[in-house]
Amino acid sequence: MTVALYLAHLNPVTNAHVEIITDLLDGADSVKVMPVVFRDGDREVNSRSFPFSFEARQEMLESVFGDAISITDDYTFHAPFRRYIPPLLSPMSWRLRRQILRGVDGDFFSYTGDRTEGYILRLYRLRPKVGRRRPLSAASVKEKLYDAAIAARGDKQDAWRSNVPDPVALIIEREWDAVMRFAGAPDLTTRIVGMKFPKETGGKG
Repeated sequence: MTVALYLAHLNPVTNAHVEIITDLLDGADSVKVMPVVFRDGDREVNSRSFPFSFEARQEMLESVFGDAISITDDYTFHAPFRRYIPPLLSPMSWRLRRQILRGVDGDFFSYTGDRTEGYILRLYRLRPKVGRRRPLSAASVKEKLYDAAIAARGDKQDAWRSNVPDPVALIIEREWDAVMRFAGAPDLTTRIVGMKFPKETGGKG
């Protein structure tokens, strides 16, 4: 039995994510999808880069795939996030690897569309398969959401809709307060070794 692992922001879930997961379902016996989560104690840390909660992203995935995939929060970083640095030398980074592989029996591989990320996954012995990078990114969809929120003063304009599945669009509409909250906010994230982390002062989720 081969398990495909997909670690991603999924913030929000886009048509490109759906293509990737569909391909993984065709190439593996089961697919474990792990939207990245940042926690400070019991609360999730959200920011302009990570506006939607884990629960909202889980619902987005379920709205498209139902129970065809496994969705877990095993890709969770716990504050203070500096404990995961430097990679490979930090015990917390290896603890995260154990979380990622929780419940995974037998053969597995991890998917990424980024060669640099593939190198990091290889160092952690997560057996990466590097696929082609899709032209549509969640970052570009977020910017369309924020542009719509600012330009329309809360009205949910349609420029972003063609980039996400219809069920996901309905969830985004329901979660529009999160879009409005971060539309005019600074990006309280920092990039370390190619990975984005919320700053310790990130907003409450």
